[in-house]
Amino acid sequence: MAHDHVLEDRPPAGVMSQLEPGIRRIIAPNPSPMTYWGTNTFVLGEGDVAVIDPGPADKTHLRALLDGLERGERITQILVTHSHLDHSPLAGPLSEVTGAKVHAFGDAVAGRSAVMTELVARGLASGGEGVDAAFRPDIYLSDGEIFTAGGCQVEAIWTPGHFSNHLSFTAQDAVFTGDHVMGWASSLVSPPDGDLTAFMSSCQKLAQRRDRIYYPAHGAAIDTPAARIAWLIGHRKSREANILDLLSDGRPATIPTLTKAIYTETPKALIPAAERNVFAHLIDLATREIVAARPQLDTRAEFLRIA
Repeated sequence: MAHDHVLEDRPPAGVMSQLEPGIRRIIAPNPSPMTYWGTNTFVLGEGDVAVIDPGPADKTHLRALLDGLERGERITQILVTHSHLDHSPLAGPLSEVTGAKVHAFGDAVAGRSAVMTELVARGLASGGEGVDAAFRPDIYLSDGEIFTAGGCQVEAIWTPGHFSNHLSFTAQDAVFTGDHVMGWASSLVSPPDGDLTAFMSSCQKLAQRRDRIYYPAHGAAIDTPAARIAWLIGHRKSREANILDLLSDGRPATIPTLTKAIYTETPKALIPAAERNVFAHLIDLATREIVAARPQLDTRAEFLRIA
């Protein structure tokens, strides 16, 4: 999660701001090393509006969101990119207050790959990123589904990788990228909820588009989407190259050993997240039969290069 852009002044939480016609943002009061300045909750349209990523279960944020609307406006749809605790828990309370239906890809395990399902069955737990296990949408969206929200034509793009049920939403040639693409950091890909094979595929999917701007769920807008996607793909490929280089002498290595060698300047508090990232790469490499895990694929395994 290394910061790779110059940090900017944090906008105040709880203040509705106009980003462009038809798109507003209000920031939840949940800043942290993993959420940057907090969760960006977006309001799409005018009059009958849609809310994208209502955010954490925070009554202050709920009140600020409702108070930040124009007189007579009402929330008619709630769109959720994915079910991490900093994105989806407020969807339920917001739905109760407004009557708006919650739209998402599915619950917290929707879209999970076979390899991740197997790892969970063998006991691999989430890495503490905070999964909203209780999350259930009212309306299930499928990849490529087009619908109207906030008076705009919106397309749901399934972009698993950071999380298996992750959707990005397009409107007005902008993409609300959730946690899949952010400007202030590379996205965390932490198995079993995160899946690097899926992440790279989702990046390629977005790279084939010609979008004007990205609005991520944390941090500022990205006005050079193609360059950012290219950077993310390159960043992951360089991490993969680091791992393969360390395994090139034919000796097996463990996740902590590889992490220590690669993340030399990472603060101690973020080392567990870095280890999950390394594991994500090793699962991807094992799936592609470039490395092997001994005795089996899990966090305690030794990894050996075979191709």
